[in-house]
Formats: sequence, structure tokens, C-alpha cells
Amino acid sequence: MTDLWTVHTADLEATVLTSARALLDDAFDGDFSDHDWENALGGMHALLWEDGELIGHASLVQRRLLHNGRVLRTGYVEAVAVRSEHRRRGHGAAMMDALERVTRKAYDLGALSASDEALEFYSSRGWLLWRGPSSAMTPSGVEATKEDDGAIHVLPVGVTLDLDGELTCDWREGDVW
Repeated sequence: MTDLWTVHTADLEATVLTSARALLDDAFDGDFSDHDWENALGGMHALLWEDGELIGHASLVQRRLLHNGRVLRTGYVEAVAVRSEHRRRGHGAAMMDALERVTRKAYDLGALSASDEALEFYSSRGWLLWRGPSSAMTPSGVEATKEDDGAIHVLPVGVTLDLDGELTCDWREGDVW
């Protein structure tokens, strides 16, 4: 039997955070950095448990994105993973259902950067591929992030978007998208 928790970082015990980090390190084959972890904290977490073991994690953090001269309060999805032996059973969808509910009630927009393997998953959930150029507001000014073009997806929540226009994210350490 699985149990889904939706909880803010502030309400998670250190042992749960340690388990989540270990799950992510394992799921991303050691390619999950300290910056990736830091960027996944400070918001809501969807945690999936089975028989007392953490088998899935996803988080939603607040960011500011700029589009067509408007700053959009954005729920940004981070650190989505399910243990390999539990994949293809709807666990990722269950976690995303929880985070999408929060996004629809609390934000102007949902956004995420998807791996090539996850593109179909997010598209099937109604996330739209951003076709326009991306950039980031860096300490030295706005800089293009061409390496992220083709991976950014958005979930509009009551805002009109030009998917071919420019989308600019706020600055953070590590991967900006």
C-alpha cells in the first residue's frame, strides 16, 4: 500500500530529508548535485511511501519568471524521481497530481525543465513545451540559456502565454532552469 504526503520543507524531519536526498542521488545515478538539492527545498514536497520506504519524491518551489513584460509567480517543479523498481506504476503521476493541484491554486504558472526521457510524460499531462528562447536574470544581466531550449515546459494557470516568445527565469546557483 502506498501513502502520499504533500508537505512543506519546514515540516519535514531531518531523517525524511536525508531519505529524499538519498533517493534522488540513486535515481539520478549520482548526477544530482548539492545545488540541485538546494533548489528543491523551500516549497512543497510530494513524497510517496510504500511499506515505510520512501519510493518517490517531487517538489514545487516558488520562482519568478518574466514573460512579455510581466513577472509571473511560478510554481517550479524540481527533483522528480521514483525508485527504479517502482516505476511505470502511476507513482510519478500521483505525485504530479498533488503538485499540479497546488500550482493551479497558488500560482500564475507552472514550469519545469524536463529530461528527454520525461518529455512525453509531461506532455501527456497537459504541460506545454516552451518553443521560444529562454534566458536567466544573472548577476551580470540577462543571459540566453540556449542549452535549456527544448526542455522547458509550462502549465498555464489563468495567464495567456506566447509559447514562441522569450521566457526569463530568476537567478539561482546550479542549473538555472
